[in-house]
Amino acid sequence: MTKKVAILISGGGSNMDALVKSMTGDHPARPVLVLSNDPAAGGLAKAAGLGVPTAVVDHRAFAKDRAAFEAALHSALLDVQPDIICLAGFMRILGADFIQSWEGRMLNIHPSLLPKYRGLHTHARALEAGDAQHGCSVHEVTAALDDGPVLGQAVMPVLPGDTPETLAARLLPLEHALYPAVLRRFAAGDARPVMLGG
Repeated sequence: MTKKVAILISGGGSNMDALVKSMTGDHPARPVLVLSNDPAAGGLAKAAGLGVPTAVVDHRAFAKDRAAFEAALHSALLDVQPDIICLAGFMRILGADFIQSWEGRMLNIHPSLLPKYRGLHTHARALEAGDAQHGCSVHEVTAALDDGPVLGQAVMPVLPGDTPETLAARLLPLEHALYPAVLRRFAAGDARPVMLGG
């Protein structure tokens, strides 16, 4: 049975674009919703152009009431009954209750080789540490930040003269290859990690 996928974004949606475009042919999943916390997110127009329904739950309308924001988010997701939720540049930290509601069904992509560098500024931190390799990870979302089981990683070398900006730019195509590969395997019920590069 085809799995239904909802994708959460906050910005331009380049990973969302890669995910949606991958879900064709014999892929075991199909996109049913792209949802953003920002009505100005560029990814919403991209999703609409790809024929995917969109929705907005503007976090600013909830002031600092995260529980109310997450209740609205949860309600919007229940409308489409997704089997899988993909966080793709969704820049809001989600609370434990929300995550528990979707546990085992929510994926995230993170720009580091987890468990290294949870949180922000991952490219700068990799350079500061003198790492020879950098990359990205797709993991299941748990209540602890960037801490769920890793389902895939893409690895690339750190080059002399790299900056956080050049690392981010070189990593993006790997993100666009890794996330769809992990989603395809996960939607088919296969939790073996996908490894790219190295």
